[in-house]
Amino acid sequence: MHKRASLHGGTPMRRREFLAFVGGAAALAPLAARAQEKGRTYRLGNLHVFPRKAPWYVALFDELQRLGFIEGQNLSVDELGYGLRVEQLAEHASELVKAQVDVILAGGDTAIRVAQQATATIPILAFTDDMVGAGLAVSLAKPGGNTTGVSLLSSDLDGKRQDILIEAVPGLRRMAVLADLKATTPRHLEALQDAARGRGIELSIHQVTKPDEIAPTIDAAKTSEVAALNVLASPLLFANRQVIIERTAALRLPTMYQWPDEAEQGGFIGYGPRLVQLYREIMARQLVKLLRGAKPADLPIEQPTRFELVINLKTAKALGLTIPESFLVRADKVIE
Repeated sequence: MHKRASLHGGTPMRRREFLAFVGGAAALAPLAARAQEKGRTYRLGNLHVFPRKAPWYVALFDELQRLGFIEGQNLSVDELGYGLRVEQLAEHASELVKAQVDVILAGGDTAIRVAQQATATIPILAFTDDMVGAGLAVSLAKPGGNTTGVSLLSSDLDGKRQDILIEAVPGLRRMAVLADLKATTPRHLEALQDAARGRGIELSIHQVTKPDEIAPTIDAAKTSEVAALNVLASPLLFANRQVIIERTAALRLPTMYQWPDEAEQGGFIGYGPRLVQLYREIMARQLVKLLRGAKPADLPIEQPTRFELVINLKTAKALGLTIPESFLVRADKVIE
C-alpha cells in the first residue's frame, strides 16, 4: 500500500522532492505551450480530501490514459494532493503554484476556494455541489476567471431526494435533514422546510460541522421522534457515509443518501448521478482540454444529466419497512 508522506509538518526533504519532481517537468515544457506536444510532460496538481484509490479517481486516470495522457510517460501527477486534511489544503495549494503545475484538480468548495486564492492564472478544474451558488463561478455558461468543472445541481437534488423519501416511507409525518453547516445555506434549509410543510410533514434541521458531531446529531434526530432522515449533499457527510449508514441502521432510521452507491453500500435509498461516470465522462474530457491549452473561462461548467434511484430492499426489511410496489417499480436498481 502506498504511504503518503505529508508536506505539512513533514520532512523538508519530501517537500523538496515534490517540488523538484513537478518543477523538473516544468523545465521541459514552457507554460506557453498550447497543445499536446510530443516529448512534453504535463503536470497535474491535486487538492482532495479523498484518497487516490477512490474509484472515481481511478476512472479518471483510466480515461486519461485512453485519451493519450499516461502517468509516468507524458503526465506527472501530484500524489501528495490526495487524502489531505482541510487545514492542509492552503499550504499545499501554495506549493502547487510554486511548482507551476499545468492544472489544479480540486474537489469541494473549500479546496476550490483555496486554489482560487492561491492563483488567478493556473487553470482550476473543480468538482462540487453548487459552483455558482457558492460564489466560485460567475455563471455556468461563462464561468469567468480560471475555474471550470462540474456543478452537481445539489440544491435541486436535495429537494428531489426529500420527495422520494416521503414516498418511500408510508404515513410519514415527521422527518429530519442532516446538513453540513459549511455546505448548506439557511435559505436552502428554509426551502426544504417549506416544501415539507406543503405536504403536511414536519421537518427538523440537524446540522454538523465536523466528523465527531455526526453520530451524536443522528442520535438527537432519532430522539426527536423523526421517522426518516435525508442526508444533504456535502463532502463531509459523504466522507463519513459509513458512520451514517451504521448509525442509522442501529437506530432503525430510514435514510436517503446523495449517491446511488451509498444504497449499494448498505444505505436505505440513494438518488443522484454516479461519481465514477461523472469523472470518466466529463472531468476527464474537460481536463484534457485544459492540459492542451484551453482557457477555463471558455469552458462552460457542466452538470449531470443522468440520475439513478437505488433502493436497498434488504436494508428496508431490516428497518421493518414495507415499500409500496408502485414505488419499487420506479427504481433503476433494487438490491434484494
